[in-house]
Amino acid sequence: MGTTVFERRRPADAVIDASLRDTAFSVFWLDDVERVEHPPLSGSISADLAIVGGGYAGLWTAVRAKERDPERRVVLLEASRIAWAASGRNGGFCESSLTHGHENGLTRWPEEIDRLEELGHENLDGIEATVKKYSMDVDFERTGQLAVAVEPHQVEWLREEEGFLDRDAVQAEVHSDTFLAGAWERDGCALVHPAKLGLELARVAVELGVEIYEQSLVREVSGDGSGPVTLITRDDGRVTADAVALATNVFPSLLKRNRLMTVPVYDYVLMTEPLTDAQLASIGWSNRQGLADSANQFHYYRLTADNRILFGGYDAVYHFGGKVRPEYEDRAESHRKLSSHFFTTFPQLEGLRFTHRWAGAIDSSSRFCAFFGTARKGRVAYATGFTGLGVGAARFAADVMLDKLSGEPTERTELAMVREKPIPFPPEPVASIGVNLVRAAMNRADHNEGKRNLFLKTLDAVGMGFDS
Repeated sequence: MGTTVFERRRPADAVIDASLRDTAFSVFWLDDVERVEHPPLSGSISADLAIVGGGYAGLWTAVRAKERDPERRVVLLEASRIAWAASGRNGGFCESSLTHGHENGLTRWPEEIDRLEELGHENLDGIEATVKKYSMDVDFERTGQLAVAVEPHQVEWLREEEGFLDRDAVQAEVHSDTFLAGAWERDGCALVHPAKLGLELARVAVELGVEIYEQSLVREVSGDGSGPVTLITRDDGRVTADAVALATNVFPSLLKRNRLMTVPVYDYVLMTEPLTDAQLASIGWSNRQGLADSANQFHYYRLTADNRILFGGYDAVYHFGGKVRPEYEDRAESHRKLSSHFFTTFPQLEGLRFTHRWAGAIDSSSRFCAFFGTARKGRVAYATGFTGLGVGAARFAADVMLDKLSGEPTERTELAMVREKPIPFPPEPVASIGVNLVRAAMNRADHNEGKRNLFLKTLDAVGMGFDS
């Protein structure tokens, strides 16, 4: 078995140690915003639409609902704080893809893929239009995304892509000796400040008349759908609503049927201090694209508005039992590995410090993208399983949920991608064994010119392939 570039060019331990010495275990994005507090729910209220979850999917559902019908009473319940979980701690890649890339969509929905890609671009255009319409301060940059090859076999994967760049061309964009080629998709990705996007969506929602309640954990959905549905919170607050949208992301579903449809996979991130002008000049990157390498276990990286570099990915860690717990977020092994890979990628930046380290749980589904459905005779709609693409796809999901709750078929609700469900994950202990076997097999593939073994090929064939 071969070695990867990150093993062949590993920096000295002293470089890694120095870079992490004063790093805060904290989410940079959440430290970089000022919050407006929303009260907890107290007592009983009624609504036309109740939304559970104050992340992107819930917030977009609130905004889109009021844009469709300004007179509708919309209530949103958040268990903690707005955008505190995945929506406030991701990389800020707002992608047009609804299917986790063209190949995944083509494999699963070949007859729809062209329209799905059009809808994805329309969705991203809609996000940009909303940002402009409401003057949302979210550091929105429509930079596109640059996929890079860091191993020779990956060059051939990228050669057929639109926007292919050979070694000289990719080095002209971003200077790293590890970059052998690239493919720049110029219009399918924007970069945003994740926490600002969440808080600005909340601001817009409130201005449109949405009532937001924080620290209001919903513990039960009551009612069989023959009449209004009641949401009961931890402190016995109640919302009785004609329709309910569930946008609980990685957290346990309020619908028992969905408990095995996703697993939480932890993703780890580092953020540097701001680069000096000289440091930035040493790597180029004047077009500020989002970057991702082409390995199975891949890294993603981008510049912030103040020229820090966010560097994340590679490790995707599942913990036995599928729980979401704060103690899983501070994993020295993963953060040290990221630091090592960062300085392999940019050795000219040795001496740069990381100011923040954190992690977040991704709601991973077996088809790598969101799935949708209804319950309680159509009065409850849900969307979950974004598998890391929720920054952009959450707006599309909001429209799907609202379409479904309307009871009238639309182009969106008739898509096979929307009608079909992923294969559920097995219960423990099989889930833990399976996920970790897949992770090991993906690592072996990266050490063997990307060749997938029989185990991975079998999972791909039955629709249970696993991606970080």
